[in-house]
Amino acid sequence: MLTQPGYQQHLARPYRKALLNALLIITFFSGLLFAWINFGRHNYVVAIVELFMAGYSMALLFIIRETQRLEFWAMAYLFPFFTIMMVAMASPQSTANIFIWIFLIPIVAHLLVGRVKGLGLTLLYIGIASAIFFHRFGHDPDMMQPVILANIGVLTLCLIAFSHVYEITREQTEQRLTQQAHSDPLTQLPNRAHLQGRFDLERLRHQRQGTPLSLVLLDLDFFKRINDTLGHAAGDKALQYFANLMRTAVRQTDLVARLGGEEFCLLLPETDAEQARLVAEKIRHKLARAAIDLEGTPVTMTVSGGIAQLGADGDTLDAMTRNADEKLYEAKATGRNRIVN
Repeated sequence: MLTQPGYQQHLARPYRKALLNALLIITFFSGLLFAWINFGRHNYVVAIVELFMAGYSMALLFIIRETQRLEFWAMAYLFPFFTIMMVAMASPQSTANIFIWIFLIPIVAHLLVGRVKGLGLTLLYIGIASAIFFHRFGHDPDMMQPVILANIGVLTLCLIAFSHVYEITREQTEQRLTQQAHSDPLTQLPNRAHLQGRFDLERLRHQRQGTPLSLVLLDLDFFKRINDTLGHAAGDKALQYFANLMRTAVRQTDLVARLGGEEFCLLLPETDAEQARLVAEKIRHKLARAAIDLEGTPVTMTVSGGIAQLGADGDTLDAMTRNADEKLYEAKATGRNRIVN
């Protein structure tokens, strides 16, 4: 449930913004420095493009302060940065030492845009740099020595491999930590933090498209009796059973979350209150009809629920939860095993 479409892409990656900020500042000052050096060498083409990159980096530095499209602007930085690097390598006035800059390509590309786009950029520009190198020095016996080519080739491959493997490991670790932070360890359902994130996205969609959005609070009836009579292990098994039952009763686009204790929540996009009631009643009937074996004892459980719809019952998650909770309390007070909307 933690990989709902569109949610993972919205996860914040502040390290990328911090890295891009640092690179833009470094690019600005190094662009000025190398432009000054190349003007002194009468390497005017390279000097001019380095001045352009310095000014462009400063402009990007202001743009990315408030942007929500960090990857777009990272690509907007990398393409001209790497292209200017190729221009400098191709310049007849540049020495062979400039090719050491290719070692920066895999590291920066992977860190800024991830393993897939990073690898693509790396292979593209290192391929271009290799073609430039052989075009410029292919007839120079000193540069074409096998030991030199082998050292450059092996070091380049190592940097590509290390950058790619590191980024794969980092993404997997980030995903695992995110899942732990946004899921309930007992039922593996999303928790309140994840619910808030999904609600914010669905509310934006509601504002753009006008589609309804409903929230259902569900609370198992007399759950304390299970813990008191059969033990907490049986209670945990009952919660896991109900979590799985809800998973099978909703659409893939719906969200099932555990809020704590025996209280659960359904977030139902493109669903009004009456449609949400049908979903909740389906779950209620399915639960009441089946007995679960808890520590050798067959137990039948029931659930009560309250429904809130975005707009009619509030425009925030807290407001909708509060209204749904009031209706849940009404369901409990009027006999339990019922849904109120």
